[in-house]
Amino acid sequence: MHRDVKPDNFLIGVGENEHIIYVIDFGLARHYCNLKDGVHIPYKDKKSLTGTARYASLNTHCGIEQSRRDDLECLGYVIIYFMKGLLPWQGLQAKDRKEKYEKIKARKAGIAIEELCEGIPNEFVTYIKYCRSLKFEEAPNYAYVRKLFKDLFNAEKYTLDYQFDWVTLKNLKKESNNEAIKLMIKSSTEPNHNEEKSKV
Repeated sequence: MHRDVKPDNFLIGVGENEHIIYVIDFGLARHYCNLKDGVHIPYKDKKSLTGTARYASLNTHCGIEQSRRDDLECLGYVIIYFMKGLLPWQGLQAKDRKEKYEKIKARKAGIAIEELCEGIPNEFVTYIKYCRSLKFEEAPNYAYVRKLFKDLFNAEKYTLDYQFDWVTLKNLKKESNNEAIKLMIKSSTEPNHNEEKSKV
C-alpha cells in the first residue's frame, strides 16, 4: 500500500518515456500482508491520519488501519480533482490542523457521491461506491475497475495513441516556438524598405 496517493507523488516521463506515469515517494508505504505467510495485517482503529487529508479515504479519516481499498479511493479523489479542478472539501477554514481534518472528514462523509462526481462520467460514481464497499481484507477486483474505465474510454471513442494532454500541449508549444523563431529569422533577413527609400 502506498498510503499517500496524491498528485505530487506522480511524475511524467521525458523523451521516449513521456507517456509513462511514475509513482514516487514510498516513505509511508507498507505491506498489507505478511510476506512469509501471506496473512493480512490485522484490523485496527483509533489511528491518527496517515497521508494527505485532501485525498485520504473516508476510513482513514475515521482512524481505521489502511488496506488496499484505501489507495483505490484516494486515487479516485485524485482523478476527480484533475477532472474538476477542485474537491468540495478544499479551502475549509479552521483554527488548527485537527479541526481542519475534522471538517474535511465531515464534508467528505456528508456529500453524496453523485454530487461529488457531478459533471463527470457516471463511472466515477460507480468507482467511488465500489471502493467504499470493499471490506478491510478484501482483494479489490482490479480487472473490474480496469474494465469500467476501458469501456468508458471506448464509449468516448478515444484511441490509445499516447497523445496525452501534456504531450499535445508540449508539441503545440514547440510548434509555436518554432513559428516564432521563423518569424524572427524572416524579419531579420528581409530588406529594410524604409532604409532603401531613404537612400533614393
